[in-house]
Amino acid sequence: MVLKGVRLKNYSLIINAIKSMVNKKVKKSSKKKTIKKVAKKVIKKSVKKIIKKRSKVSPKKVVYKAAIKRKPIGEVTHFYDKICVAVVKFNEGVAVGDEICFEGPQGTFSQVLDSMQYEHESIPKAKKGQEVGVKTKKPVRDGHKVYRA
Repeated sequence: MVLKGVRLKNYSLIINAIKSMVNKKVKKSSKKKTIKKVAKKVIKKSVKKIIKKRSKVSPKKVVYKAAIKRKPIGEVTHFYDKICVAVVKFNEGVAVGDEICFEGPQGTFSQVLDSMQYEHESIPKAKKGQEVGVKTKKPVRDGHKVYRA
């Protein structure tokens, strides 16, 4: 169950709690209100409480979901740690000056493409399917995904 970007794992427990609160409210109310109106009020209050609790506990999950929706434009196939150069196989064309983002299990960072080399020669653009050497600011590992920033 997803409410305003927050994922709730145990929604069956929440639904049972809401049902019991609705029953108590209907019994307590002396005015003739319909069950739907009472249920809507109780649900809105409980959902607000849940969202407040969940947003304080896990704001990283929402950011991670937003990152998943992007389509990767390439993948790191090799990394030379002494010279800090990554070999990236691109699925789309990119040019020097584009801002890209490296994402992997250890973390993410973005940078502007300062230089690219193919067969030890600098190139201004990389074509789809081409493996290119890219100078990186931080170390990356094989398998890291590359996105447009």
